[in-house]
Amino acid sequence: MAEFEWPWQYAFPPFFTLQPNLDTRRKQLDAWSALVLSYLQYNKQHTLDINDAQSSPLFSNKKINRKLSLDMINTVLEELRKKGNIEWTDKGKRQCMVMWRTPEEWGKLIYKWAVDTGHVNTVCTLYELTEGDDTKNTEFHGIENWLLMRALKTLEQQRKAELILFDGNEGVKFF
Repeated sequence: MAEFEWPWQYAFPPFFTLQPNLDTRRKQLDAWSALVLSYLQYNKQHTLDINDAQSSPLFSNKKINRKLSLDMINTVLEELRKKGNIEWTDKGKRQCMVMWRTPEEWGKLIYKWAVDTGHVNTVCTLYELTEGDDTKNTEFHGIENWLLMRALKTLEQQRKAELILFDGNEGVKFF
């Protein structure tokens, strides 16, 4: 796998300090939002823990000896929450679920895979979708269960799939 490609701003020290000019701050927060989502997508990471975030390469550039403050990290994550890309999993806002694609977008990818591979009118286990050999080269391979369920529920609402329970296993039938 190729190495993650950092945007030019990541090597620019002022990028790591909240900018006072409102127009500049808006661009800065947009750039941070895009960086967080692309970095987590590259690493197929769907959760973020604030306790670990500050030491993560995402928020700490050792080459220029800069790291984002905890307040700034929270500001960036709040921006992502407003855009619908994260949901806090605790009241203290220490951990969040990250959605670099919306559940609807994931649902479209999964349904396209089902149609393209002849899985319409068949039942797949959730394990087959996330860990199976047939999905190894898909973007949703390895997706976390909570996000998979949200994606499949969007397909269920569109009457393209039905979630089922059989012999203690969870599965989905595509239509």
